[in-house]
Amino acid sequence: MTLVSLKPMLSSFNRKPPTENRKPPRRILLTGPPRGGKTTVVQRVVARFTGAAAGFYTREVRRAGERVGFEIVTLDGQVAWLSRVDFPGPFRVGKYGVNLENLHRVGLPALEPAPGVDLIVVDEVGKMECLSPRFIAALERLWAAPVSLLITVSARGGGYMQRLKEKPDKILLTVTPENREALPDRILALLETMSGPS
Repeated sequence: MTLVSLKPMLSSFNRKPPTENRKPPRRILLTGPPRGGKTTVVQRVVARFTGAAAGFYTREVRRAGERVGFEIVTLDGQVAWLSRVDFPGPFRVGKYGVNLENLHRVGLPALEPAPGVDLIVVDEVGKMECLSPRFIAALERLWAAPVSLLITVSARGGGYMQRLKEKPDKILLTVTPENREALPDRILALLETMSGPS
């Protein structure tokens, strides 16, 4: 997975204030197979977004070439383990133990809408995150909030992941090798239309 520097992301917190008379917020969902480029698309959008963004993304952690877990990385620079192969907790997805305490402590505060925030990023809504009822409740509050959302969601899986993809008033985009280079421009164009005159 190609990672984009956090520095341009963090600068988005100090950009223009929210404008008046903006159009209804966008709810953009990205789906696709694992390691298909969803996180990279999100990072490129955030790096070029001209409003203020908050939220988090997940990144894989490798040691000696082997994936050992995933970290939560908030757009304001906080990092915490989401899952590890050697985490002994009771919640597991495949070979990974899931640290819901870290998700609640670091991830959930990043999803609280704040004055001046134009876009909240959630990467991702997957089996690990959906082990937490508090995470699902936070997503439901976000969906009702007057802020645009850019959310990645697993292509496979039922429960809340499927319900999210079936929600009305969303734009569902599938990331593929053929379109992932062009998708950031398309998403940015969709987000820019939210701030024009009504």
